[in-house]
Amino acid sequence: MTAVLQPIRGTRDLLPEDMRRHRAVVERAQEMAERYGFLEMATPIFEDTTVFKRTLGDTSDIVTKEMYTFSMKDGEEITLRPENTAGVVRAVLSNGLRQDLPLKYFYAGPMFRHERPQKGRYRQFHQIGVELIGVPEPLADVEVIATGQAILDSLGLQGRTTLEINTLGDPESRKAYRAALVEYFSAHLDRLSEDSRDRLGRNPLRILDSKDEGDRRLVEGAPLFGEFLNQESQDFFAQVLAGITALGISYKLNPRLVRGLDYYTHTAFEFTTTELGAQSAVMAGGRYDGLMEMMGGPEIPGIGWAAGIERLSMLVADVAPAPRPIAVIPLGSEAEAKALVLSDRLRRSGLQVDLGYSGNMKKRMKRANKIQARAAVILGEDELAQSAAAVRDLDSGEQQLVSLDKLADHLARFR
Repeated sequence: MTAVLQPIRGTRDLLPEDMRRHRAVVERAQEMAERYGFLEMATPIFEDTTVFKRTLGDTSDIVTKEMYTFSMKDGEEITLRPENTAGVVRAVLSNGLRQDLPLKYFYAGPMFRHERPQKGRYRQFHQIGVELIGVPEPLADVEVIATGQAILDSLGLQGRTTLEINTLGDPESRKAYRAALVEYFSAHLDRLSEDSRDRLGRNPLRILDSKDEGDRRLVEGAPLFGEFLNQESQDFFAQVLAGITALGISYKLNPRLVRGLDYYTHTAFEFTTTELGAQSAVMAGGRYDGLMEMMGGPEIPGIGWAAGIERLSMLVADVAPAPRPIAVIPLGSEAEAKALVLSDRLRRSGLQVDLGYSGNMKKRMKRANKIQARAAVILGEDELAQSAAAVRDLDSGEQQLVSLDKLADHLARFR
């Protein structure tokens, strides 16, 4: 017997119930993002591999272990996008949009990472996100965070997520902190994992994100970023905190929250929850003032966040139920021909109609109940002789004869 084909490990099918929850997250997020001025855009799901290697760094786990990269017949190397910020910034550069700053974008779509599947995490997963490009002031950070909070609130997650926030300072502060980390970890070189020893010379901040238990114990004693912030960086962060406080957004300072890539500066934040196990972050972002320049463009600041749709949909309690259709049930060949035209006319009037294809009355009514139809329109010889249809309310069981020319108006009350 031929084995039944299954989806690739780490992927899943979005069947109608899952898809409705998925779509509810996207639609609510898009509606709220538009209120804050973020307009929807989309980039290709694959890019030249350089887009991600240049921005994510050759030593990051994403580049070395998780990217889906392919060599094409013409020698071109492409990668399925593991995240979307780099693609958005690339789009700004390649479309010559630098003269239109500031730019505010919302996106939603699939991403791809070859990582170990976990609760709410897949190898093909979906994200929503926003990017605000071209604003160096702290107000941009506040507005991006406020947009994220508003979206979470619109999904009914008030009080179920916590905003954790930290500052990475400006490049001068980061340089001082990097030197302190190198000094600290160099004194414990024999206790570092092999990956972290390799990162020590390239980007020691990535050691702070290590999952190795020995590394994590060392990280607990590492110096904190806040000890190396210059006055300018402290003032910037103070303005961000004052802004979100003014908006009534509560937060928790997390001095261990960092971003290992060099183009990240100042604000780093995550919205976390305790309802999804060890993987607590549902939305994460930060300021990336050095990214545009790293991709070959001018020095233009940016800040944004991304959130996993799968993880958010697991937290959303209720979504609108699927609309209940009208079941059209023809009995006999003449009625079937009439039902085809009638169904089309009802659909054009705005009704959702399910046309039974075959079977006797009992079988067709069974299908109507299975799809939770609101009403059944029954067409038989007697009804056709009177240019009418029998309309049965499937909730109350009441049935009445309705003229075909008045049928659409009559059924409108079942919407």
